[in-house]
Amino acid sequence: MAESLGVTEPPSRKVDTEPTSPFLRACHGLPADRTPVWLLRQAGRYMPEYRALREQHSMLDVIRTPELAAQVTLMPVDAFGVDAAIVFSDILPPLVGMGLELDFVQGDGPKIGNPLSSPRDVDLLGTPPAEETMSGTLGAIALVRRELESRAIPVIGFAGAPFTLASYAIEGGTSKDFSKTKAFMLSEPAAWRRLLTKLATVQADYLLAQAQAGAQALQVFDSWAGRALGREDYLRYVAPVNRELYAAIATAGVPVINFSLGVSAYLAEAAGCGGDVVGLDWQLPLDEACTLLGDERPVQGNLDPASLLAPWRELQARADDVLERAAGRPGHIFNVGHGVVPQTSVDNVRRLVEHVRERTST
Repeated sequence: MAESLGVTEPPSRKVDTEPTSPFLRACHGLPADRTPVWLLRQAGRYMPEYRALREQHSMLDVIRTPELAAQVTLMPVDAFGVDAAIVFSDILPPLVGMGLELDFVQGDGPKIGNPLSSPRDVDLLGTPPAEETMSGTLGAIALVRRELESRAIPVIGFAGAPFTLASYAIEGGTSKDFSKTKAFMLSEPAAWRRLLTKLATVQADYLLAQAQAGAQALQVFDSWAGRALGREDYLRYVAPVNRELYAAIATAGVPVINFSLGVSAYLAEAAGCGGDVVGLDWQLPLDEACTLLGDERPVQGNLDPASLLAPWRELQARADDVLERAAGRPGHIFNVGHGVVPQTSVDNVRRLVEHVRERTST
């Protein structure tokens, strides 16, 4: 529960019982006049405007400067007319406030300068409030919310799930086999639980703060648990803390998207940890995933992002396949099953968004 993570319930933000936004209506499982569409990593390296801005500013500078983060957040909204804006940030900066050294190395990705290797390292981690450590992202959300209010386009806040953050903190960066993470998890189970609880405490506070800043939906990314762990280890070492995290952020009063990559072998169990909407990767056809989840749960997904590298005829066919598998289901948000890759054609993104809107408009 929220109390076990040490977070306090924020003052309630007024929530429309019948939202007009297609995205928010889908999040609530309500019928809409068309299928809403937005894309994971929709503001990023495939956009020339973003690359130009990054030539002048580092990744962390953009994240920590509200005006710059808001500018990047709005780029795909203005360029393509997507139905939601996700604040430009990254899942890892909250680790800095906890005491870890983070850098984004060009061509090599995120690096942790002082990775965790012992129970003592875990015990030294802090759990400061998001208002102190993530003010740049909170400020960006407020700016984007004010900018998009008149257009009725919602703002999405997000954070990483505890296992994914733990893996970066222990491995020191990305990993192919998560050997250090799994060794720590199996050999130091008490310290592992303390680590995940600290991470969940920080993330719950951060997500609630994003809702207070103006985010109208929240998304939790678990990028690595499904790739690193089998079903039994997930249920034993990850699911209990995930359930606590989702219970805590349920107090935000906004829809929560549970996105876990690579969990096809235990999709129902991962989705059962919480959240209002289930984000689906591309590994299962959407209708098969929905059968596992039940007819009432709103879903988001699930085009393979590599499809955006294909010629338009192939991309259109794949998008239509997703839409046909979701036909007649209120509560479908069209999206890719993971992030848009840097090599993606801007024209393909534009045509895809237009196609989904035109094909599903009533």
